[in-house]
Amino acid sequence: MHTTIRRLITLPLLLTLVLAAAAPLHAQLFRTTSKVGTTAAQFLKIGVGARALGMGGAQVGMTGDISSMYWNPAALSRLEVNSELTFNHAAWLADMQYDFAAGVLPIGELGTFGLSVTSFRTPEDVVRTVDYPDGDGRRWDASSLAIGLSYARNLTDRFSIGATVKYIHEGIWDESATGMAVDIGTLYISEIKGLRLGASISNFGTEMRLDGRDLYFNNDPNGAVGSGPNNIPSEYRAESYPLPLTFRIGVAMDVVPAEDFRVTAAVDATHPNDNTEYLNSGIEAAWREIVFGRVGYKSLFLRDSEQGLTWGVGLHYGITNVATIKVDYGFADYHRLKNVQYFSLGIGL
Repeated sequence: MHTTIRRLITLPLLLTLVLAAAAPLHAQLFRTTSKVGTTAAQFLKIGVGARALGMGGAQVGMTGDISSMYWNPAALSRLEVNSELTFNHAAWLADMQYDFAAGVLPIGELGTFGLSVTSFRTPEDVVRTVDYPDGDGRRWDASSLAIGLSYARNLTDRFSIGATVKYIHEGIWDESATGMAVDIGTLYISEIKGLRLGASISNFGTEMRLDGRDLYFNNDPNGAVGSGPNNIPSEYRAESYPLPLTFRIGVAMDVVPAEDFRVTAAVDATHPNDNTEYLNSGIEAAWREIVFGRVGYKSLFLRDSEQGLTWGVGLHYGITNVATIKVDYGFADYHRLKNVQYFSLGIGL
């Protein structure tokens, strides 16, 4: 009797979440502008983890991976290790470099705590002007940094919550901007065997505005040297831009939950504040949770997208009573922009 009642509650909840996942697709049909280029800190939109990349970025409902710190911090409370460290490197488009490092530590009933650092860098180049198109002797570069502190906890045996507070810094040449943001996520383990539902809001925070010495100059208001005020300290005031706020809702299910072989399918619906809505989808096959194969499709329905097919592999080798070594690789096709490859190394204790 109690089981029947719980199912009557679970099924409407599942239907509601599925309809919510479909809502962004309906909204896309009526959106006339994509708002691309209207937010700061674009590096925050780069997904974390070779596993996630191989599955097309469909991770909101997935568990068992430290990269959920980025996709859905609530899933950190479902890690099957006492603690874990990970490092993720990607040779990004146009010779840019992307790195992510994180560690998590569960502390009993207090919950799971995590710390992450994200770095994004462009290659150094010469400063070119109209008078010196080959360079004037100076060099410039740009970099971005985010430092996050995460917390997750299981409120019940089926429902988890989590959050990440982030400090964000961006710099280009002598200008820089800073901001703060928070990510919030929830995860529900359904009574339907193998089914998980997740939702997250990422990058809810302050606006960012560039400031620096190259924006300061001396001005002669009346344009007449020798009369009136001269050399008045002035500045070019840059605009403030919001962060790339993103809402995700996802479903993941173990469609083949055999003892030695598992196949998990996942779908995420994503609603960003600076682009049209899209879907991420992926499948992960695992043999004894040691050897993994993954395939996915990224940014389905995204307007003017260069993203598409993704795939990846992984090897997780456990050393009895010592540690688990995790090595993962992910590949994403960016069509005219070539491709992106991720490498992740993790150690679970």
